[in-house]
Amino acid sequence: ERAGRKGPLLCVVWKGVCAVSKTEDAVLKIAEPIAEAAGVSIYDVEYKKEGSNWFLRVYIEGKEGTTIDDCEKVSRPLSAALDDADIIDAAYYLEVSSPGIERVLSKDGHFKGALGEKVCVKLFAALDGKKQLTGTLKAFENGILTLSEDGTEKEYNIKKSEASLVKTLFDFGQE
Repeated sequence: ERAGRKGPLLCVVWKGVCAVSKTEDAVLKIAEPIAEAAGVSIYDVEYKKEGSNWFLRVYIEGKEGTTIDDCEKVSRPLSAALDDADIIDAAYYLEVSSPGIERVLSKDGHFKGALGEKVCVKLFAALDGKKQLTGTLKAFENGILTLSEDGTEKEYNIKKSEASLVKTLFDFGQE
């Protein structure tokens, strides 16, 4: 558990888009050189309250995947650097991990990196009577994703701001 005294938390949700908080942005700036020195990159940073506890989650990825050793190589120096920077008011739990096999796509780079992959898109408002679509991510440009729906010949152009969640899907039944 870590404690700090500075830096407001600000996450504004407007039309389905969550602006990166000042805290997440500050942590990203601290974490990037640490991750680079460890031979990995930062996939995302998340600072959120769950129940009565605050969690700071830093998701990393390596070119050949992410190991527990990679997480440790980032976690220890990042913890020390965050203590020194003292940018977070509340006590929090630091977690460093892989974004997982089914990863949330939130940044433009995430979408571009997932082109050709199977994704699930949850919508704020129904499209053709559906609030959830599954298919292949065909394109992403100017904040619009193109999805080729599974089992149909339909292709949808969906604004990123119209999706409450987009994540990659892994078929555990296939090798």
